[in-house]
Amino acid sequence: MSGVSGTSRARITDSAPTATVKFFGAGVAACAADLVTFPLDTAKVRLQIQGEAKPSPWSQKVKYKGVFGTIRTMVKTEGPRSLYNGLVAGLQRQMSFASVRIGLYDATKQLYAKGSENAGIGSRLMAGCTTGAVAVVIAQPTDVVKVRFQAQARLLEGSAMKRYNGTFDAYRTIARDEGIKGLWKGCLPNVTRNALVNCSELVTYDIIKELILKHNLMTDNMPCHFSAAFAAGFCTTLVASPVDVVKTRFMNSVPGQYSSASNCAITMLIKEGPTAFYKGFMPSFLRLGSWNIVMFVTYEQIKRRVMQVQQSWESPF
Repeated sequence: MSGVSGTSRARITDSAPTATVKFFGAGVAACAADLVTFPLDTAKVRLQIQGEAKPSPWSQKVKYKGVFGTIRTMVKTEGPRSLYNGLVAGLQRQMSFASVRIGLYDATKQLYAKGSENAGIGSRLMAGCTTGAVAVVIAQPTDVVKVRFQAQARLLEGSAMKRYNGTFDAYRTIARDEGIKGLWKGCLPNVTRNALVNCSELVTYDIIKELILKHNLMTDNMPCHFSAAFAAGFCTTLVASPVDVVKTRFMNSVPGQYSSASNCAITMLIKEGPTAFYKGFMPSFLRLGSWNIVMFVTYEQIKRRVMQVQQSWESPF
């Protein structure tokens, strides 16, 4: 243990992390959050796609009821491992997706604020939209594969054949059967969704954390990060759920089922009514709320610990 004085220790803790630390820290924190909350995400996907199949004697009976009912049904009929279908693609997604949309948010915010320390709401919203959109374009293939795996059991009701045999087989199969464009299926609704998600999630977290610290309600530690993350998760779910349902339905659809994302939304509205856009809201909130808490708390701790270690090496005495 190095003998760092109290003043030095405070200086180390308060040092701003570099863009590289934020980039990789965001990816690692998002992977940790995915590991914890992935079953909730899988339950959300199953509830969102329920009802999109053509009417049949089987489909007249609702299979999944509620978040935990869905999880129980999946464990009972498919085994516990089914809750983690698509996890590999999910982790690949977070390393390429969260690293950009979260890790580069502060740098992009400063760019729009022209270096000002007091970025306005406009600069924050623009930064959220920018990093969210860029991240989607980069990571869309991983999201398509993740959703296909999470929904796979829905396609097995009348067949013993699996849609894909593994993560990399899914990439190959989609590219072969649907073309390279198939890997970017649903990119437009996903860009829309993540512009909303990033703005509501990062900007809400940013502003609430800033207000908590400004009014001395809490110190810049775990309770503050927890509170800001919880609020961000609720706001994000409320804003993004309709787009999320359309995105999930469209990405999981077979070729020709929907002509476009807007056609998917219109079909849902006509066949299932407006409440269809909030299918899976509770698992979405449980998922996003818990995901935000784990991710932001982990992210803040990673940034702090890395900077402490880095500066301890630079100033060992």
